[in-house]
Amino acid sequence: MTDSKYFTTTKKGEIFELKAELNSDKKEKKKEAVKKVIASMTVGKDVSALFPDVVNCMQTDNLELKKLVYLYLMNYAKSQPDMAIMAVNTFVKDCEDPNPLIRALAVRTMGCIRVDKITEYLCEPLRKCLKDEDPYVRKTAAVCVAKLHDINAQLVEDQGFLDTLKDLISDSNPMVVANAVAALSEIAESHPSSNLLDLNPQSINKLLTALNECTEWGQIFILDCLANYMPKDDREAQSICERVTPRLSHANSAVVLSAVKVLMKFMEMLSKDLDYYGTLLKKLAPPLVTLLSAEPELQYVALRNINLIVQKRPEILKHEMKVFFVKYNDPIYVKLEKLDIMIRLASQANIAQVLAELKEYATEVDVDFVRKAVRAIGRCAIKVEQSAERCVSTLLDLIQTKVNYVVQEAIVVIKDIFRKYPNKYESVIATLCENLDSLDEPEARAAMIWIVGEYAERIDNADELLESFLEGFHDESTQVQLQLLTAIVKLFLKKPTETQELVQQVLSLATQDSDNPDLRDRGYIYWRLLSTDPVAAKEVVLAEKPLISEETDLIEPTLLDELICYIGTLASVYHKPPSAFVEGGRGVVHKSLPPRTASSESAESPETAPTGAPPGEQPDVIPAQGDLLGDLLNLDLGPPVSGPPLATSSVQMGAVDLLGGGLDSLIGGTNFVAPPTAAVPANLGAPIGSGLSDLFDLTSGVGTLSGSYVAPKAVWLPAMKAKGLEISGTFTRQVGSISMDLQLTNKALQVMTDFAIQFNRNSFGLAPAAPLQVHAPLSPNQTVEISLPLSTVGSVMKMEPLNNLQVAVKNNIDVFYFSTLYPLHILFVEDGKMDRQMFLATWKDIPNENEAQFQIRDCPLNAEAASSKLQSSNIFTVAKRNVEGQDMLYQSLKLTNGIWVLAELRIQPGNPSCTDLELSLKCRAPEVSQHVYQAYETILKN
Repeated sequence: MTDSKYFTTTKKGEIFELKAELNSDKKEKKKEAVKKVIASMTVGKDVSALFPDVVNCMQTDNLELKKLVYLYLMNYAKSQPDMAIMAVNTFVKDCEDPNPLIRALAVRTMGCIRVDKITEYLCEPLRKCLKDEDPYVRKTAAVCVAKLHDINAQLVEDQGFLDTLKDLISDSNPMVVANAVAALSEIAESHPSSNLLDLNPQSINKLLTALNECTEWGQIFILDCLANYMPKDDREAQSICERVTPRLSHANSAVVLSAVKVLMKFMEMLSKDLDYYGTLLKKLAPPLVTLLSAEPELQYVALRNINLIVQKRPEILKHEMKVFFVKYNDPIYVKLEKLDIMIRLASQANIAQVLAELKEYATEVDVDFVRKAVRAIGRCAIKVEQSAERCVSTLLDLIQTKVNYVVQEAIVVIKDIFRKYPNKYESVIATLCENLDSLDEPEARAAMIWIVGEYAERIDNADELLESFLEGFHDESTQVQLQLLTAIVKLFLKKPTETQELVQQVLSLATQDSDNPDLRDRGYIYWRLLSTDPVAAKEVVLAEKPLISEETDLIEPTLLDELICYIGTLASVYHKPPSAFVEGGRGVVHKSLPPRTASSESAESPETAPTGAPPGEQPDVIPAQGDLLGDLLNLDLGPPVSGPPLATSSVQMGAVDLLGGGLDSLIGGTNFVAPPTAAVPANLGAPIGSGLSDLFDLTSGVGTLSGSYVAPKAVWLPAMKAKGLEISGTFTRQVGSISMDLQLTNKALQVMTDFAIQFNRNSFGLAPAAPLQVHAPLSPNQTVEISLPLSTVGSVMKMEPLNNLQVAVKNNIDVFYFSTLYPLHILFVEDGKMDRQMFLATWKDIPNENEAQFQIRDCPLNAEAASSKLQSSNIFTVAKRNVEGQDMLYQSLKLTNGIWVLAELRIQPGNPSCTDLELSLKCRAPEVSQHVYQAYETILKN
């Protein structure tokens, strides 16, 4: 009788009966009882109450009974960890059983019991099994190490199991080698930084020897491991390829794909001039073709991989076009994939064959497939120029069939053909216009509108055609609305007299009646362009369009190289790197192909520009965009509550409408006050001056001994960048208060009012302490000087460089952004003098690696003059001594955020030939040292 009887009972009180049977003296009865327990467990009943009774049955020589008990144990050990410890003794005994099957069973079960308490008891038995004389036990133990590492990585490392695994790679049995490789690869994946699989030519040789003799899954593990190896030169790469090539004829498709992956990777290192390279290309085609005779699911995986291979090396399959022709009974997913590869392989030699085939497909019944086939004809036209005429006439034949979805797809691809071959096939426009009424899909309607707008001068009734689309403007999709707006503006620029009403109608629909921000903004741009400078509008809207490229859907080269390294895995089916879909803490390593050899490079396309181009001269004072996304959202440039209410069209969240349409309400507000914590988007165009030298212009310093040194004003925002508003400024610190001294000049032709200012978050929390007060309107050619008090209690964000400040200034015209660098000495506070004992203790306490050494050149000052100059900028001398004719000044200063900086300044008095000063700085935040040194230099030289 079969075992199905165990699943049919539904008696009550079963647990109690089973308990009795499990404790029976008869072996057969015991076995029956355990089978019943396993059956109940399988259908989801809770039989954990029987744990001690089942564990007692472990003491048996019967292999079948032992397997059943171990199965129960794996299932319930997690929920009964205290009871599971009872089984440990049996494991230890079973690992020394004379029967290797029982030893292997024990070690396999040990790996599956994921209970922390037990793992340390299992180390001894596992160590014995890793060195067992039977290879079956060793290969099982190898996998157990990987499982144990997953539960407790530290334990595995401490017990030295990883070294034992590495030794197993040299094992005499190929299956043990394969499992050791599999286990090490698994562990290495979760620890990308560890170099566990330390491959060298000797170990590679052992793996290649084992490759011929182990099972198919063992071969896959070894091939995957080989793919991660980097041969030292092309000779080694060729030798590995020669030994891997026989795997291409394996019956298992996974082995074939793994071998293809290794060969594709190492081919990078072979010169194209080698005879062997050509031979290898020929050998790669037959196994890939053979994969296409498997069942559809396997075909699909093979096709997805072939798609990558064809993009990387089309020459492999260039003569195999026919195998990608679609069969009538192929499932749709296989058909679409084959179609894609056909296009990739299309060339002048086979285009006639391909077109005939595609035309055939376009009359099939499967709608999705027909659409793809029509698109494919268009892609062929763009890819193979000689076939373009043929393709266009094929498409026109298809349009004549009047099948709705065929016509729509044809119009979409003809639009691309017009882009690729301008002024060649425009004679077909009349035929297209006849089918205008039948278009109901957004993409087809948008394509048709583009054609009408682009060739408006050739279509007599273009305005009527576009007007017909305009009637249902609000019901159209965004894609069609945007295209219609552009097409009507093009039409207006080509035929201004007849279409003035039409363009006004579409602009008001787009800007006033639409709630789509993309559409509204594009409408405003066109409106402004047309009203201010029609010539510029013509240049922008009717500009020469770049020709579209041959293949728009090619995978980006670096991603393609990475995906080639993942052939035969899920990444190659998704066409995405593992990091895009693998979740969890496992580190995903980015793989890449080995660099090409010099001889093969010449055969490739010309070298691209070197990546390490020297950086530009300007200091980069704008942080990465990522930092500013949050700030953009916080930018609240609304008027104060007491002012007039905001108009509904402006977005209060601070989506600053740079076109002005949405700014009208902001401009209406008076007394704009920027909260100190508000943030400002990066200035992507304001000049930065030449960095620090602008701020610390050393020629015309206005040195004042009463307060700290003040740099001369520098232009921060030139008039041409800010619609006529020029802003110059500098920073000062006097009697404990910091201010930004601004000079605003109106170089425009209109009056400027409603000024307001705001800072982005910055390293020291600088923020305006009061609104920007410009009391009278600023007339043309008028200049006004303002001192804006600053506080240091704003939001903090570390900037690059540290003293970078990003500012937004608003007036009735627009919002303008600029960046500037402030000198650090404006942040030196008045209570920055340390007492001597404290200075000594702090100097010793700060680690030596935080000490920075600088030289201040050409500074002929004695100790008193230097000390007094520095003291006026809040750098205080704590002590002074003379060592071997050198004056040493020990100084301290404190920044507004509480950071102390300690300094040692060495001066050589009375030696006119040596005017260089030596400065040592110590600070717990060493990144400020460079800026403190610049402050020293600025103060001492001015």
